Amino acid sequence: MTDESKYVPLSLPSKATRHERRAFARLCAILAQVDANTVGSGLDHDARENAARLGNLYEQPILAAAAHTLIDLVDQGWTITTDKVGPMLSPPTTNGDRDTEKARIRRQEHVRRDEQLRKPSVRRFIESMERAHQHGDEIVSVFNLMCDGRDLADALASADDPSTVIQPYVQVVENSICELTGFRLHDIWRYFRHTWSNAYATVPGRSMPILIRDAATKHHAVIGLASISSPVVQIAERDTWIGWETDKFLAAIEAEPTEKVGQWLAQRIQTQIDEIYVADLVQAGVLEPSGANADTADTVARLKADAERYRQKHHRGSTLRVVRNIESDAWVERAETYLFRSKRSAALAEALEIAGCLGQHFKREANALAGLEKALQDPKARAQIRRVIRRARGERVGTVVADLTVCGAVAPYNTLAAGKLVGALAVSPKVLTAYREKYSRPSEIASAMAGRAIEREARLSFIGTTSLYGTGSSQYNRLFWPSTVMGGTTEAKMGFFELGRSRSFGTSHFSDETVNALVRLSQLNGSLVRVNSIFGEGVSPRLRKVRLGLAALGWPTNELLKHGRERIVYGAPLVKNLRAFSLGIDQEPDYLIDPDLEGADEKVTAWWLDRWALRRASQPAVQESMRSHRLVRPVRHGARVPLSQDDELLPIDEFDTPAAGDL
Repeated sequence: MTDESKYVPLSLPSKATRHERRAFARLCAILAQVDANTVGSGLDHDARENAARLGNLYEQPILAAAAHTLIDLVDQGWTITTDKVGPMLSPPTTNGDRDTEKARIRRQEHVRRDEQLRKPSVRRFIESMERAHQHGDEIVSVFNLMCDGRDLADALASADDPSTVIQPYVQVVENSICELTGFRLHDIWRYFRHTWSNAYATVPGRSMPILIRDAATKHHAVIGLASISSPVVQIAERDTWIGWETDKFLAAIEAEPTEKVGQWLAQRIQTQIDEIYVADLVQAGVLEPSGANADTADTVARLKADAERYRQKHHRGSTLRVVRNIESDAWVERAETYLFRSKRSAALAEALEIAGCLGQHFKREANALAGLEKALQDPKARAQIRRVIRRARGERVGTVVADLTVCGAVAPYNTLAAGKLVGALAVSPKVLTAYREKYSRPSEIASAMAGRAIEREARLSFIGTTSLYGTGSSQYNRLFWPSTVMGGTTEAKMGFFELGRSRSFGTSHFSDETVNALVRLSQLNGSLVRVNSIFGEGVSPRLRKVRLGLAALGWPTNELLKHGRERIVYGAPLVKNLRAFSLGIDQEPDYLIDPDLEGADEKVTAWWLDRWALRRASQPAVQESMRSHRLVRPVRHGARVPLSQDDELLPIDEFDTPAAGDL
């Protein structure tokens, strides 16, 4: 936060009543007295609200949104001061101390995680996983999927061949059952995901959860988790490193224009038009039937007006139409929903503007290179090239780029740096093949735009991720291996490169109670924008909801959405022709690995054992840490979901475990 905006004045919008203003002032006075040493544990909203005598907040939506937001911010270290102007809010300060900063970030994440773990539905799920059930001839529970650290430490210490002690393999989570325990694979993944320091959440888009399991244990204990998901659309550090950031790519083709790039630009212009369903636009008179005047300014103006009209219809939501069966051929039906009618009209308006300016250069010249060179000399055409680059990047970022949104090991394997094993296996041939097979199908958004099945590229070229802490990431630090480990033909270094540092926006510091209050305020305030949390509407529904609510309060959204953390951006390139394939200039990926390699799990495991695990296993402190994770009563195991320190632990005789004989 800049010095000019260091303080945020705390006031309510003009619609607030006198009672609300007085109640809010009382709350500010109470929160100004909160001891900085007690924040971060989740301030009791009800207690603060009762102390300030706020009354029935449901009947006071402005006060409800302001009060919940303020309590969450104070719990994250924001402070309230009062001067002649009135109460002011200032962001948390950091002294640069690494441990202090980590503790602050954990507090932010734990607010939502602990709130989630207190929900009855979540507690019932966790209890159902921990409750013993009959599976075949055995009585099993989720504890059978945990490894007793004493057994692991003893086995590593006595084994002649460590590869027989830990035998990791990748298991892509699908809608299937674990043969060894009877649990759904997704339930196993979800249970162990709840042990993370941040809340478990699902988001629209592509998602492929992964389990890393140990075949050396009876029930194939869980070593770690990963998830390959749709990426964040814009990350400056990643885009610059790949080389497809607009200015950087434009500078590159100016320095060295080629026939190939010219052909790509010309093809992109035509494809963008061809992949838009227009039958209803013609029928409505928005487009001429012949298309003869399709590039005129009048047509573009009509399309933009149509896009805005249907955008408003979608957000009003009174007749919201959502096509849910994407496996059918109902693409025309989805294309004609208000949401996609708006998107199609806007996209076609842009495409016709590009074709009318930039496309003329390619039509007039004998070859694509000459057309590109002419276009680069025309300022208006250069502006349209920029739009083509942005459109191509926006289309391909969700298909050939993915984010590693979950990656880590569970106890006791985490003491052996198994997080690095999970990171490497998450970009291994088996995962890339599974991803390609899963998503080699019609794209939901592209098909809805075209009114027919459109299949996008499903071969990944890059997997990115970010650290939780800006001070460093032990998991991704020095995580490199020779490409030959995954079937590459050279000794090229593969792994997670540090791409830069970013300060991100987010909502992890806001509780669900706060988000709900902000959403209600924005709706009652008559917001013309409605977040329906449906696929195709846009990214980060929760973030957009909070933005709308803060705007309704009249509070500075960008400042309050800064969660005050710096994150390290990492990326694992998978192909040599990264920029060209990622943008679609090259049709085929030049892989660094062999994507069809069999037995890659074993090769990656051998590398990890030699490079990381065995060195750690020989250290007394690591052995002691390993042994602390015990499957005996009471169960104090790091792979168990931390519901509460006061929760009663299940007795050991409710499940079958090799460690039961130690009682």
